[in-house]
Amino acid sequence: MQNPLAPPVVEISDLHKSYGPLEVLKGVSLTARQGEVVALIGSSGSGKSTLLRCINMLEVPEAGTVKVGGEEIALTGTPPHRKPADEQQIRRIRSELGMVFQSFNLWSHMTILGNVMEAPLKVQKRDKAEVEAEALEMLAKVGIREKAGSYPSQLSGGQQQRAAIARALCINPKVMLFDEPTSALDPELEVEVLRVIKLLADEGRTMILVTHDMQFAKTIADRVVFLHQGKIEEEGTAAEVFGNTRSPRLKQFLSAAGHG
Repeated sequence: MQNPLAPPVVEISDLHKSYGPLEVLKGVSLTARQGEVVALIGSSGSGKSTLLRCINMLEVPEAGTVKVGGEEIALTGTPPHRKPADEQQIRRIRSELGMVFQSFNLWSHMTILGNVMEAPLKVQKRDKAEVEAEALEMLAKVGIREKAGSYPSQLSGGQQQRAAIARALCINPKVMLFDEPTSALDPELEVEVLRVIKLLADEGRTMILVTHDMQFAKTIADRVVFLHQGKIEEEGTAAEVFGNTRSPRLKQFLSAAGHG
């Protein structure tokens, strides 16, 4: 169980993000502490994925701050033209964040081993032999060590997603970010990926994950955050959010998701 006195790894304060006239995030504040698993739930369009993408500045917020490991990401300019002030800082912070997307985003021309080794070699400039040993260890951890020499097209969707998780792990991230990691998978392949994520949670890794799987959120999360129309409508422990729901909107959402 996560320690409430653990230091914050990710701190988001009063985040606003718009796409043209559409305001997707309307002042969201969120903290993930070391070893904590935070599940983001909510309807499609509620801002969950946008919030995740703002953490590593794949999307730049119009207002608010993001801190990773206590370091605030410096932004410059005025909305809607804000951008990171220091590209070097962004590269460094991204190298501390392991991001796993819905689509696996593997490089098709590289073997699975090559995919996993790429960032530690090119971004972190680490020793090749050391990285290869660690990459094989991570592939073994996610259960596809024997696929190291295969290409992404030769793997099932579930195996590709596990390779993407191994790739994210190989940079030794401070926090893992998962954006609907199983939404593109058939149910039987989904199980393989959820098992790996559960293993990482049991190891005490800090994780923020967007998920549509309420049962999984209930099982894995120290804290569940329900976003509704760009705001945090309710948050608490899994037991509080699923077992003692206060918000009528959350009740309605859980009922529609088959957990009412």
